[in-house]
Amino acid sequence: MTPSRLLLATSALWLTACAHTPTRHGLGDRQVLSPPGLAPLVPAYSVAIRSGDQVFVSGMTGIAPGTQDIVAGGVAAQTRQTLENIRAAVQAGGATMADVDECTVFLKDMADYAAMNAVYIEFFRVDPPARATLAVTALPRPAALVEIKCSARIRRRAGTP
Repeated sequence: MTPSRLLLATSALWLTACAHTPTRHGLGDRQVLSPPGLAPLVPAYSVAIRSGDQVFVSGMTGIAPGTQDIVAGGVAAQTRQTLENIRAAVQAGGATMADVDECTVFLKDMADYAAMNAVYIEFFRVDPPARATLAVTALPRPAALVEIKCSARIRRRAGTP
């Protein structure tokens, strides 16, 4: 076989193999989640994504559902509303707060850590998720004092298919 015929035969074999390669798990089942009252506030932003048994929740702030207003009452009230918003997003994906594996918390002022943490503990009393907390100079919503993002893995529970 000549070198050019060998190259042509190898190329044809490679193209045939690529055409029959199965897609990776999760690429075909990606779903954008739109929990009630939590519409994206900016373009190119999804509140949450479900891919396979994973739910990824974008950074949430203490926006009252159905509005674009940050709740009043300081960092504790904002943390509570933020985590309620996260709960709605996680549930829209078929998970619960017990399924949350990791969170990242962004605080405008690290002096608010204790107040944020006191509310955070209410939502994750047992086996809390892995967490990082960072101080930031600003958040996208000027009145926001806290933003939290997280991810969860949907787990089968006794009595569920």
